[in-house]
Amino acid sequence: MTSLGNYSNKIVLALVLLLLLFPSLGLGNETGKEHFASIKGGTRIAVYPVENLSGAMGPIKEIRKMLIERLRAAGVDVLDEEALQKFMARHRIRYTGGIEKNTAQAFKQEENVGGVLITSLELYSDANPPKISFISRLVSTEETPSILWIDGVGMAGDDSPGFLSLGLIEDPKVLLEKAMGKMFDSLNQYLSAKSDGKEAHRAKRKFLPKIFYRSPALDRERKNTVAIVPFMNYSVRRYAGDLMVLHLAKALKEFDNFNVVELGTVREIFLDLRIIMDQGISLPQADPIFAMLNADLILSGNVTDYDDYHGGVGKPRVGFSTQIIAKNSKEVVWSSDGYNEGDDGVFFFDVGKVNTAHVVATQMAWWIGKMVLGHDKKTQASSNQQ
Repeated sequence: MTSLGNYSNKIVLALVLLLLLFPSLGLGNETGKEHFASIKGGTRIAVYPVENLSGAMGPIKEIRKMLIERLRAAGVDVLDEEALQKFMARHRIRYTGGIEKNTAQAFKQEENVGGVLITSLELYSDANPPKISFISRLVSTEETPSILWIDGVGMAGDDSPGFLSLGLIEDPKVLLEKAMGKMFDSLNQYLSAKSDGKEAHRAKRKFLPKIFYRSPALDRERKNTVAIVPFMNYSVRRYAGDLMVLHLAKALKEFDNFNVVELGTVREIFLDLRIIMDQGISLPQADPIFAMLNADLILSGNVTDYDDYHGGVGKPRVGFSTQIIAKNSKEVVWSSDGYNEGDDGVFFFDVGKVNTAHVVATQMAWWIGKMVLGHDKKTQASSNQQ
């Protein structure tokens, strides 16, 4: 009995020391909840139905339900389902991949909503090992809707199998929970004012564009408003153009020098102007876009490859080109062409292999933002020579 009592005392003492060293361990979600309430207690969020860009069936209802449950658990005021459905019916909203000016203002005036959470499912595969990718963004309901926060997650069950495959995830539900946890951690960091919505991502140099041009006229210190217009899709994957636009919006949002126009606003302008692109955006088409969106730069491009694979054998492929037109000069000030595969630079036992097109595209898109700003010295020298 004495030895058992001593053992119990040691456990209690260890727990006390842990709580003293790491006090947040004993607070659960309460600290985050109180902090959020004090910072943005009057903010109500509407959670849109998930946009399915996977080209197949996916757990879109489950993803939305999990987002709502986690938001409410963190103390966020979420617009209830009945009110949202009535609002969408009243305003005849069918498109849930973005939000434009009139809808944003109606949300604010009629439902006291301060932000709309928009989620797009990129990939869902329940083949062993499972895979999932999705991108979420929080858009304001100001007079001019703006992207407050945007992030994405791409995971495969065999990303980190570890010793004897003990880290292998074979259950799609377990992988979804893990992916949702990572996504919500990022969102909660923004909501609790612990971050500004810009995550410090970094990309490996193997994901640099293969060919690029950067005009010296681009001011690396100026903050530019960028309108990302729909990408042409020449790949075999449906919605690849939409996915690449989302990845570039997410990448540019990470840099302080870019203000990205909400994608739903860009879509509305294209519908109003009845713009039909053939081989990309033309200079005459650019003028009204610059004027109506008050943009400094227009980013366009096309996607040639955007491939995921199912199961344990294969590799993702992503290929796309970009072009930027500047408002001041009416000239192309940036262009690039890139292609990568998930096993680039991988030689032994798949160490370093990327298993989803989401992660490949994320890394490639990050370099576009970095290089447009001229913040990479090695590539800047090459650009000046070109």
